[in-house]
Amino acid sequence: MLQALADGLLTGSIYALGAIGLTLTMGILRFANFAHAEMMTWGAYMALGVLTLFSLPTAPLGPLTFGWPLILATVIAAGLTVVLALIVDRFVFGKLRGKVGHLTLVFASFGVALLIRNLINLIFGGRAQYYTSELQIAVPVAPGLRIMPDQVVVFATAIALVIAVHLFLQNTRLGLAMRAVSESPPLAQVNGISLARVVRWTWIVGGALAAVAGVLYGVSVQLRPELGFHLLLPLFAAAIAGGVGNVIGAVLGGFLIGLIESVSVLVIPAGYKLAIPFLVLLAVLYFRPTGIFAGTTGGK
Repeated sequence: MLQALADGLLTGSIYALGAIGLTLTMGILRFANFAHAEMMTWGAYMALGVLTLFSLPTAPLGPLTFGWPLILATVIAAGLTVVLALIVDRFVFGKLRGKVGHLTLVFASFGVALLIRNLINLIFGGRAQYYTSELQIAVPVAPGLRIMPDQVVVFATAIALVIAVHLFLQNTRLGLAMRAVSESPPLAQVNGISLARVVRWTWIVGGALAAVAGVLYGVSVQLRPELGFHLLLPLFAAAIAGGVGNVIGAVLGGFLIGLIESVSVLVIPAGYKLAIPFLVLLAVLYFRPTGIFAGTTGGK
């Protein structure tokens, strides 16, 4: 049980990081972006591409299976994912925004998701890949609990970024502007807030977080082109369970989904674990459609 809880917290931290970008898009841009999970896959593979293209060494850092090259590659991958997000908004969502209904934007995001997934498959192939061939042995830290050093770093990085985003939204002018647009775009515009600037930064923040979350997930398991497809439902379940547009709610929702998924394998076959986020999503929509924490992007 203790091991399941630890695994759930690790997975939940990655879900939380990915759900932040998704809930920002849903709260500020007012549509469900089904391409967000594919942005995570794109970021994960861009980091792999940087390592491969520049033949960077994979010498581990201390007890970890990776070192500074992967950290550098993650930063570059975040930048490349931001570029992709801005390009998609410029040539797809930006062309449609304000001219079509939200449902059309959702369908457009489906198309973008398929395009990104197949592009990754074309460039990198469909086989599973890893950032490093280093093997790591889990360290026993308590009776019935073993943790790998990589998992500690992944969890700490995800938590640090979640805190950083929260502070950014709460204490900066741009963050306050993003919260205002999430609450009421017309009122925010009347008060002098540039909607175009807020939209642009929404894609920047969301794209960067998606890339880092994708790399962290790749470090935890493995890379496959369908990675985003498998993450899509947990991310939406986390964002909706926490309340659309609410960062704190998305974080808590991510941990909730991760924990329930992990604990569920103790009572049901592991093959049915993928259905757990869907069941949680149905329960939330039935009993509390506004989510656990209804509110603004800042999670007041």
